[in-house]
This record gives sequence, structure tokens and C-alpha cells, in this order.
Amino acid sequence: MSFEEAEAYALSRPGFVGVVVRDRETGTVWRNPHAGTLIWACSTPKLAMVVDLLLRHDAGVVALTAEDRGLIHAMLHTSDDAAATALWQRYGGEAEFGRRFPSYGMTDMRFTDEHPHTWGWILATANDLDRLMNHVLDELPAAHRDYIVEEMRSVHANQRWGVWGAGPEARPGTKGGWSDDNDDGSWLMNSVGFAGPGERYTVAIMNNTQVVEGGYQTGMETITRYTEILFHGPPIP
Repeated sequence: MSFEEAEAYALSRPGFVGVVVRDRETGTVWRNPHAGTLIWACSTPKLAMVVDLLLRHDAGVVALTAEDRGLIHAMLHTSDDAAATALWQRYGGEAEFGRRFPSYGMTDMRFTDEHPHTWGWILATANDLDRLMNHVLDELPAAHRDYIVEEMRSVHANQRWGVWGAGPEARPGTKGGWSDDNDDGSWLMNSVGFAGPGERYTVAIMNNTQVVEGGYQTGMETITRYTEILFHGPPIP
């Protein structure tokens, strides 16, 4: 993997990125200097919501309906905000989801008093998203893991950016998140997912574009190209 080339590319782009890449086969983890920087997580906590709902259903604490499962699919497939809000409100909001998210790896995450305490206003780090993705792959019951992996591999075409840059041969899966509601008006573009045989590699990448106009496209290009370089750039000697 070409970490140095990817980082050089990131430094040439507006704003900054926080990145964590994990090789699940060797246990090697690579982090860049912003891996621990808190950034608005946007829609990526929807993945943690899915984990929480499936586990609560297993425990008999909640009974997910066919409608609920349709909303879960919508959250993963098209990152549907209305679906996430419906489930957040229906199943306990911050008091329920928020207190358990750290047990799925999101130990840096926090809410702030400047914004509503909802799924869409959570500060998190690339380290959080790395731990969350690996919790899905390593800790969940096989049926839930396989379901989530397949959903992330088959996201709608409008979600195929960020970790998707690994290329079709790597069979990537991704959960993205974006927003132009950053406190300074700039765009945020985040992606967490996996790539490679047996989901060997996980990638968590969070980008604050620091661009107001055109930031969506700028951020999408940055994190997609970054991942493309990781998987297809020349190896480090």
C-alpha cells in the first residue's frame, strides 16, 4: 500500500483528512496525523445504529418489525436520513444509542451542546470508525456480519465513493457520510469500509474540506482518490 503517496496527495488538497487503515490478516495498523482529530461524523453513525438495533433485537430488548428492517436497509443502501431519524426516535435516541456506541468502538465520540444530540451531530474520529468497522467484522454474530457486509458491498450508485476507490476487483463495501453543516460552512466527506479478499483491509477516512463552494465534489474526489492511491499506487520501497 502506498501510504506516503496517498498522504502527499492529501497534503495537496484543500482541508485535511484523518485516516486509519488496518490489515486484518497481519494486524498492521497505519494512522495519519489526523486519525485522532474529532470531525462531525455525518451519516457514518448509521452503521453503529444498525449494529445496536440488531443486537438489541437478539437480546429481546426490542422486536424489530418488517418496517424497521426496511428502514435499516434504507440507511445502509442510500444513507436515508428520514429512515435514520425514524429509528433514532423510535428506539431511544441518545439515551439508548448514544450510551452503547462506545462499546462498538466509538470511544472518542461525543455530542455537544451547540447542536441537537442526534445521529447526525456526533463528533468522532477516524479511530472511532476504524474500531466500529472492525467490531462489525470481528465481533458480531456471523449472520449480522454477513448481512452488513453484503449491504455495504451493494450500496446505491450514489454512495460509491470514498473507500469505493479501492476498485471493483477489491470488492469494497462502504458507509459514507457528508454534510455542509460544518460550523465554518465547509463540507465534510467521510467514508468507512473494507476491501480485499475476506475483507482483509479496513479503511476509515474523514475529510474536512475547508471549502464552502464546491466542497461536496472536492471532498468526494479527495477521499476517493486517496483510497485509490492506497490500493493502486506504487508500493513503498
